[in-house]
Amino acid sequence: MTLVAGVDSSTQSCKVVIRDADSGALVRSGRASHPDGTEVDPVAWLTALQSAIGDAGGIDDVAAISIAGQQHGMVVLDSAGRVIRNALLWNDTRSAQAAADLIDEVGAAAYARRSGSVPVASFTATKLRWLRDAEPDNAARVAAVALPHDWLTWRLRGYGPEGESPLGPVLEELTTDRSDASGTGYWNPARGEYDLDLFALALGRPGREAVGNEAGAVADDTDAVLLPKVLGHADRAGSLPDRPDVVVGVGAGDNAGAALGIGAAAGDVVVSIGTSGTVFAVAEDLTPDETGSVAGFADASGLYLPLVATLNAARILTSIGGVLGVDHDEFARLALEAEPGSGGAVLVPYFEGERTPNLPNATASLHGLTIASTTRGNLARAAIEGMLCGLAAGLDAVRVLGVRDTRILLIGGAAQNAAVQHIAAQVFDSPVAIPAPGEYVADGAAVQAAWALTGTRPTWSTEIVATPESDTRPVIREQYARHAG
Repeated sequence: MTLVAGVDSSTQSCKVVIRDADSGALVRSGRASHPDGTEVDPVAWLTALQSAIGDAGGIDDVAAISIAGQQHGMVVLDSAGRVIRNALLWNDTRSAQAAADLIDEVGAAAYARRSGSVPVASFTATKLRWLRDAEPDNAARVAAVALPHDWLTWRLRGYGPEGESPLGPVLEELTTDRSDASGTGYWNPARGEYDLDLFALALGRPGREAVGNEAGAVADDTDAVLLPKVLGHADRAGSLPDRPDVVVGVGAGDNAGAALGIGAAAGDVVVSIGTSGTVFAVAEDLTPDETGSVAGFADASGLYLPLVATLNAARILTSIGGVLGVDHDEFARLALEAEPGSGGAVLVPYFEGERTPNLPNATASLHGLTIASTTRGNLARAAIEGMLCGLAAGLDAVRVLGVRDTRILLIGGAAQNAAVQHIAAQVFDSPVAIPAPGEYVADGAAVQAAWALTGTRPTWSTEIVATPESDTRPVIREQYARHAG
């Protein structure tokens, strides 16, 4: 049996799955937690990766490994390969004004055409602009910019600061893939190359792509800030430093990894309910959206991944469940006691600001309460309806760009909640299917590892465990639209 490993280095934790490369059968798994916060020392991710690998029984018997990671995070390195400051994560909104400034300077339509997306506070480009303006001394020290999965892959392959890594600070060995590069705000998915003018506009310094380890490769401008070499979706980034026979895949952004892991095909729209909420579909053509609602990302298979993201998702249910003093099961029971529309109660759940719509400084609001409607059941259901309505608006935005859906694949921890499944069939107007619980981002990385190892994309099956009967109730979204604006 040939084994491959897939890693999901997410906002909250690191997960490792080890699967049979032929069948996709899960052999073993492990996990470790990440620190809370919207800025993190990347060394914590490396420590968690090592712990998760240990929890999974090690990788001495695997033939390939690949890492998928949270998108957009800004990891800035100096010339010695040291991290200059804590990485700003996708959910750090301090760069909201920087995003507005970049849009003013370039224009929304031009930005969408050149990078596939209109930048918001989540994107790497906006964080670099913030760094330029808020921490100019740190900005001046930047020798390379990486994303979380780029940096982890580099460290896994043995590179890093002198004394901390066997192969040293070879920045030219930084690599990434097209899915994660497309979330920076300075890579052009249509042309498959960095837009170095957009990068320079963000950081205020010129950039260049790493030359990697190609024979005879020579950098054009060694004084420019180095950006990871963008490899193909099935390429090999390298190998492990102590085991050159083990293939290290190029890796991917988390959403692209999930699409691979779930085996999303044409007609499937994936709605993922995790720390954040995402709505995405695999598409054959790039769909730039100058309104900024839909990000025109690349996927991890050579196609595209139009995507809408919300900052607030499963934590909405955790927050309201805490107010009600109930666990997940009791929360579901309360929500299912209430009628569709929650008696007129509407929760607009922008607890942490919001990315779609782009309201980084917004807060949550509760509307429509009367003496009669203020019940525990209505509050629980309003939380689920508010969360799902935000995601349904994302589906509408993707459809406007021509994406056609035949079913909704609902994934993420909250998708296993009975009330979420039932209410999703009332909010969405396409059939809803619930895949078996799984670590689909890590699974996608394992698919990629097997692909890099063999040269052929594996065809692993995905089990569907629930298909709630369609029961669309327009009142839910009509009420929400009146208050969400």
